[in-house]
Amino acid sequence: MDSPLGLLAELTYRCPLACPYCSNPLNLAGYQDELTTDEWLRVLTEAEDLGVMQCHLSGGEPLLRRDLVRLVAHAHALGLYANLITSALGFSRPRAEQLRAAGLDHVQISVQADEPTVSDRIAGIPSFRRKIEAMGVVKELGWPLTVNVVLHRHNIDRVADVLALAEEVGADRVELANTQYYGWAWRNRAALLPSRAQLEAAETVVRAAHERLRDRMDIVYVIPDYYSRYPKPCMGGWASRQLTVTPNGDVLPCPAAQSLPLPRASVREDPLERIWAEAPVMTAFRGTDWMPEPCRSCPRREVDFGGCRCQAFLLTGDAARTDPVCYLSPDHGLVARAVGAANADSRDDDPPLVPRPHRPGLPPVAR
Repeated sequence: MDSPLGLLAELTYRCPLACPYCSNPLNLAGYQDELTTDEWLRVLTEAEDLGVMQCHLSGGEPLLRRDLVRLVAHAHALGLYANLITSALGFSRPRAEQLRAAGLDHVQISVQADEPTVSDRIAGIPSFRRKIEAMGVVKELGWPLTVNVVLHRHNIDRVADVLALAEEVGADRVELANTQYYGWAWRNRAALLPSRAQLEAAETVVRAAHERLRDRMDIVYVIPDYYSRYPKPCMGGWASRQLTVTPNGDVLPCPAAQSLPLPRASVREDPLERIWAEAPVMTAFRGTDWMPEPCRSCPRREVDFGGCRCQAFLLTGDAARTDPVCYLSPDHGLVARAVGAANADSRDDDPPLVPRPHRPGLPPVAR
């Protein structure tokens, strides 16, 4: 594609939750100088000029931005499809009604499990009841509702109950996304990676639910890369279909790319169109010319694009390596060993989880 289809606007990395699987960067303090309202309005305008059609408002917790309603109204005026990705903490009915009037098109609410004790333990604070109440408000106000559940070793055995909860709240779509190991999830990988037996049991449940609910609810199940024969296709190809703008204005081809040793590109320094077309962070792995062997001669090179550059960097220290998830990668042993540890008969206790720090504060945001 010549232009991106979607923009992930990470409005803030502040968040009231402390989920140990969060993909936000470890150096949260480096993103406190958030874009102002006027800067975000300009970003949205430049995104629409670039050809973006979908705007996903995320974080952290985007509801912590006091200007969220104004940003939604601007996206709506530009003709962008606006999707709110939220923990739902702060999604009061008055705030929801303001967002509805502003033109918000869709709401995605995360939940950590199907019942309060487990969900609140994973989230780090009591939040389950408020999430369920917010889902009710979403349905009452006529929005389509997606329920997102990040799966891992500590909740994947509850998939059947999670699906029952999604039915109960009237979700139109449920995303069962096995953890992707970036940010805090990377730090907690040993404690989060499920066993093969857990995955097989979950997949059986999901297949049955998909057949039973196919006319009522869309079920998306994302398997963990580490158990795949081939890697996922890196956002449909590096800097091909989507871009991410972080809270401080950095522009990335995907949310995890801040970990890569590539030159910084910022909307505070250049227009979005120039960044998309020319910035090294966008062009470094675009297409297939950069590929080493075995990717270069592989018939799948334009199917999975060599896999995930961020995953390759985290596992090998070299973003240009073949993603070690691929069984053809010379580094595949790195993944095989992690999977072996997750399935070891001697594994009696899980390593301790390191929670993502709470950052619920509301620093002033310039209007």
